[in-house]
Amino acid sequence: MANPRAEAEDKLGGDYEARVLEPSPPAVTDPPYADDPVYPGEVPEGRELVSPVQNRGDHTWDEIAAEDPDIAPWCADRWLGAWKRLEPLPPSFAETRVGLHRIAEGVVALERLPPSEIALRYTRGGFGTPFFVKDGADCQVRVEHGELVRQTGPEERHEPLPDVEIAAATALGDLYGLACSVLEQLRADEADGDPSLVQLWPEHFDIAIDLGSEAAGERATYGASPGDDDHQEPYLYVSPWTREVSGDLWSASGFKGAELGYSELIAAEDQRPAALDFMRERHRALQEA
Repeated sequence: MANPRAEAEDKLGGDYEARVLEPSPPAVTDPPYADDPVYPGEVPEGRELVSPVQNRGDHTWDEIAAEDPDIAPWCADRWLGAWKRLEPLPPSFAETRVGLHRIAEGVVALERLPPSEIALRYTRGGFGTPFFVKDGADCQVRVEHGELVRQTGPEERHEPLPDVEIAAATALGDLYGLACSVLEQLRADEADGDPSLVQLWPEHFDIAIDLGSEAAGERATYGASPGDDDHQEPYLYVSPWTREVSGDLWSASGFKGAELGYSELIAAEDQRPAALDFMRERHRALQEA
């Protein structure tokens, strides 16, 4: 049974409170019907908090992984710390991305409750719903390394997805994992900018947040797309809501804003800081305009 927060605390030997990037039970039954996995919340007296982002706890998972190399692969697999590198995409990536986009829209999002809520989240190896209550049980539907997983309480049912190449599906999950890590750090750093939850939108298949003052014209969407009609490869992007932008910082193709292509991202010496710098530079530019 998937319970990422409980698994993380068990991995730490029960000595710490833990926060992760993935949704965990119990289900949230009030709007927005989704947990905020990195939110510190209340930490019991005498215990310390381990977080995937800086400024949100007593320790980061990256610090824990540096002190205990045995835990580093576990952290890297979940994009909590000891971050692995994104690699060149498998040849089947574009075809797999199109197929999984259909699954996200036509299967996973439709099983989320309440029916009015469609936003998804990054989950290890792919994407899935927040936990929701159905027939009295905490449930989740997710795609994990190219399999469809339906979880009801402690029970899981795995269904292979035809015509989905596992390596390409895993590459998509890693893209969302890196993006989720970056976006959660941006949320933590810019808490005064009214950041939204990190959401994975099934219509466009991108993972994103909204950030910045709308009244001041600073609000924009920050996210990662696995590719679309105008982009053959994935890309990071910043798309201002109302501010008219131009110049070297704002040279996206197909929309008003900025983009960082996958090829440029994976060529960076340190990919996660490169992604964060791309988004932070645009955020500062909107504040200073």
